[in-house]
Amino acid sequence: MKKQVTVVGSTNLDRVTRVPRLAESGETLSIAQHQEEVMGGKGLNQAVAIARSGALSNFITKVGSDFDLGQQVAEDNLNLDYVLQSDKFQTGQAYITVSKATGDNIIYVYEGANGDLSAKDIWDQRESLKDSDFCLTQLEIPLETAQAAFKEAKDMDVTTVLNPAPVPDQEDLPKSLLALTDMIIPNEHEAALISNIPVTDRASLIANANFFFDMGLEHVLITLGDKGAFYKSKSGKEVMVPAIKTTAIDTTAAGDTFIGALLSRLSPSFDNIEGAIRYAVAASSITVASAGALPSIPYEEAVLSELPKIN
Repeated sequence: MKKQVTVVGSTNLDRVTRVPRLAESGETLSIAQHQEEVMGGKGLNQAVAIARSGALSNFITKVGSDFDLGQQVAEDNLNLDYVLQSDKFQTGQAYITVSKATGDNIIYVYEGANGDLSAKDIWDQRESLKDSDFCLTQLEIPLETAQAAFKEAKDMDVTTVLNPAPVPDQEDLPKSLLALTDMIIPNEHEAALISNIPVTDRASLIANANFFFDMGLEHVLITLGDKGAFYKSKSGKEVMVPAIKTTAIDTTAAGDTFIGALLSRLSPSFDNIEGAIRYAVAASSITVASAGALPSIPYEEAVLSELPKIN
């Protein structure tokens, strides 16, 4: 049976401005091109990354009433049967500024219909979880909706995976959500915001993992940008995979690509975790070397060709 992942998350229309470098406060810069419009949102990015790596991706999301996501995004293995429409809000939008000098970005998000995705919507779409290996969510949707998704997943014995981005305004994630989470995948900055333990070395990575284990999680995977990724399980397994050196053009969607690629390969038993992380690192290295969110997410063939570059 083909690997299947249900993604509960956001859909955004990304409005991207590319600048020579990120401006200082009060500074005006001239730019050489007009603002671009492309599809994005953490949920959609991750769902597409899963699909492009060959796994079936069921996507639960909410868009504006006049927005046809199927006309904007068509991918083999991406199931849009669970897309809902809001009669209150427009499709979410992200305003992204990308530095041509470094590839770094600044993102402002209008949640729109993403904020209208409710716990009842999850209940109505719970059929999407049937036969799924994982349920993945992020935090560009309401916290109570993410929690409802994980409750339904747990009732169906589906492994839950949380990407805690963006980190909520409160210092900590709700313990009730963490208690329903099997695996958490923050980047180093998000991990530190949640745990109050800055990531500086292996000892601090282990301390972060132990923080999440104390919250009831079994698996912690912290992405480290150009340093790779660190994984630790509550049972004691530890993996560190280095990044592939590449010239960063645009880091938008790199983390989303990593997570989607990982789950396209990962077994629910986690017995192939190192191989899945290596595949995810290779996928994200391709993403950062290309511009845009969805356009930069690679297909399986390209990722497999990049794999040998990992030491």
